Amino acid sequence: MKSRRNIFIGFIALLTLQACSNQEPITDPRGKVKFETITVSSKLAGRVSALYVNEGDIVQKGDTLALLDIPEVHAKMMQADGAITAATGQLDMANKGATSDQLAQIDGQIKAAVAQLNFANESYSRLDNMYKDSLISLQQLEEVKMKREMANAQVSALQAKRTEVSKSARREQLDQAQGLLDRALGAREEVLTAEREQFLIAPADMSIETISLQEGELLTPGYALFNGYKTSSVYFRFTIPESKIYAYKVGQSMSVDNPYIDQKIPGKIVSIKQLAHYADITSTDPIYNISESIYELKIIPTIDVSEQSFYLNATVLLKQ
Repeated sequence: MKSRRNIFIGFIALLTLQACSNQEPITDPRGKVKFETITVSSKLAGRVSALYVNEGDIVQKGDTLALLDIPEVHAKMMQADGAITAATGQLDMANKGATSDQLAQIDGQIKAAVAQLNFANESYSRLDNMYKDSLISLQQLEEVKMKREMANAQVSALQAKRTEVSKSARREQLDQAQGLLDRALGAREEVLTAEREQFLIAPADMSIETISLQEGELLTPGYALFNGYKTSSVYFRFTIPESKIYAYKVGQSMSVDNPYIDQKIPGKIVSIKQLAHYADITSTDPIYNISESIYELKIIPTIDVSEQSFYLNATVLLKQ
């Protein structure tokens, strides 16, 4: 009985080996489906207040992806409006000469400037701690330091102006007042720009692959909150050994086939470049000598494939 069992197992094994040996090998170069990557980050630091998309979602250009909480924006807007009021009053005073009401007004301007300076000092102290924790760059800290110095200069200028308001205005005083107003208007425009940065907007039609933070977490400037792929940027990547690369030319028409479904995509070669490192080779069919240089073919479709489905890193075959 045992010998029959062994004979049966051997027969099954023989049939399996024969079936494997009869399979037709795939000789076409194998490649991968790729998409152009895209990231979405913020220029300002803030906490993630709300996420409006999930991983795997397909979004359109202009869609709002997230909302950031940047409390400094409201405070800076109040500062900018106050600076505009102060600068406008100073310019009027320089044009018309000082009155008792204007003296009281400039005193109020000095108080507003001192409050702005205090806020600048607090902002610098807070960002200095963030810099020590490596949450912001040195450039951002220097920008806040510069704004603090500007606020300090404004206080000094207003205090000096307080002593001169009884004197007739000179041409340079008028120019100075106009310059302060222009600077205040520029500061307000800067705040409006920062206000728009609270909303992270999709820069193109894209699929959301990863979301790096959760609601409530701190997003630092330049850190990618969303990573994904442009949905209209599909291309195909093949690795070709040196011995076969001369069969391909940039601009050459090719056919890319999906081996698992009846899908054939005409395309053309747009670039051929050498891979500098062995570790860069991602072909599923690495048949080459170890001493051979390896090249990458980048092929893009020559037809509209927006209605076709592609999956990142899916295997495709290259046909002449």
